[in-house]
Amino acid sequence: MSYYISGLVARTDGAPPTVEELRRPEVGPGQVRVRVRAAGVCHSDLSMINGTLRPPHPLVLGHEAAGEVVEVGEHVTRAAVGDHVVLNWQPPCRSCWFCEHGQPWLCSTSSGVAALENGMTLDGAPVHVCLGLGAFAQQVVAPENAVIAVPKELDLELAALLGCAVLTGSGAVRNTANVQPGESVVVIGLGGVGLSVVTAARAAGAAQVIAVDVSEAKKGLAEAAGATDFLVSSEALSKEVRVRTEGRGADHAIECVGRASTIRAAWRATRRGGQVTVVGMGSADDMVQLAALDVFSSARTLRASVYGQADPDVAVPALARDVLDGKLSLDHLITDRIGLADVPAAFDRMARGEGARSIVRL
Repeated sequence: MSYYISGLVARTDGAPPTVEELRRPEVGPGQVRVRVRAAGVCHSDLSMINGTLRPPHPLVLGHEAAGEVVEVGEHVTRAAVGDHVVLNWQPPCRSCWFCEHGQPWLCSTSSGVAALENGMTLDGAPVHVCLGLGAFAQQVVAPENAVIAVPKELDLELAALLGCAVLTGSGAVRNTANVQPGESVVVIGLGGVGLSVVTAARAAGAAQVIAVDVSEAKKGLAEAAGATDFLVSSEALSKEVRVRTEGRGADHAIECVGRASTIRAAWRATRRGGQVTVVGMGSADDMVQLAALDVFSSARTLRASVYGQADPDVAVPALARDVLDGKLSLDHLITDRIGLADVPAAFDRMARGEGARSIVRL
């Protein structure tokens, strides 16, 4: 086995990442080595280089991925060589207060970790990995609780989506918003996560799923995901939503962008007593302003959904089974299949609002 691997490395904020050769990290006790086969290009990866987040550099990007276990360290019990696994970028420790109180998605050990040191550059400098994984690389070394086994008959390109976009989107609908049959849902932002929200809302029995994006080109993707209506985002969005919801506004608005302006738009598009769920991860200095009287009189609920408020060890295998059983279709989410060197161009498409998920084949 080679002592070197290729990975997509960001050196400084704003500069395009490049493919570099890296020294392969060793596998320690309780760790596994995964040969990455497919990785999704997520907006959180873009946030690592566009200034929204400020992780340490050099940084191997990527966190939504699936692959095959090729080596296990001592004392590993939940993975074996040959297993097909989905990578979990926020693995719960199972022993902190949040984990012990049924909120593993808020684990105090893994939550909020933008990057960890793992491996070296060819000149011996330490390299960091995005969200503890650095999945835009041929191999990943991670703790065993960061891998979740899935059936080998599941296409690894689809399996990769389960680790972030699908788990986040479906969890926001099922766990956070708890969408009920017959309700109306507005989904703002139609990237991989937003389209997953659309699909999950329809599967939950929502009578109306109003998909919203800045790009008219997303209409076809929205319809393929199950949207009943499509709107191009504008200042008149709340009025257009009310026209489609008997003048009230939607029962739910799920925001998948992570900007103050779209959070306010979601708030205004929701009926009195409705629920606003924020899925998008924004920057620390983008402040959301709501009038105190509006907060009181509208009686709306504003909540965040972190990693779909899901326990990945339970939810990912269940989603995998739904895909294999034909209950959950994900093919419409993949709009491009690319190599590592093509990721910067995928970031550009993402910034322009084009496509859904680009899948990196490794």
